[in-house]
Amino acid sequence: MSSSSSQLLRVAEAGRAPLSFVLDGVEVGALSGDTVLTAILMQQRHVRHSEFSGEPRAGFCMIGACQDCWVRCEDGARIRACSTLVKQGMRVVTNGARDE
Repeated sequence: MSSSSSQLLRVAEAGRAPLSFVLDGVEVGALSGDTVLTAILMQQRHVRHSEFSGEPRAGFCMIGACQDCWVRCEDGARIRACSTLVKQGMRVVTNGARDE
C-alpha cells in the first residue's frame, strides 16, 4: 500500500479492513481507521503545497491545532487531514486546498 515515494511506511496494524478513496483524481488505498493525513502520506511525501511559498507541507502538529494540513473534498468542503478519518469513496483534493 505504501510506495517508494511515500512519507510513511506502515509497520503495525496492517490487518485492518482495506478501503479505497480518490486522491487528486487517482483511486488509492488506505485502511479503516486511518486519518486522511495518514492515508495521503502513505501515498506521497506531502499533504499539500504552501500557498505562500509553494513548498511541500506534510503536516506539523498532528493534533489539529496548527492549520497546516487543510485539504478539500471534491465537493469543496475543507477538512483537517490530521483529525478526519478517511472513508470509503472519499474524494480528496490537495491542490489549492486553502484557496478561498
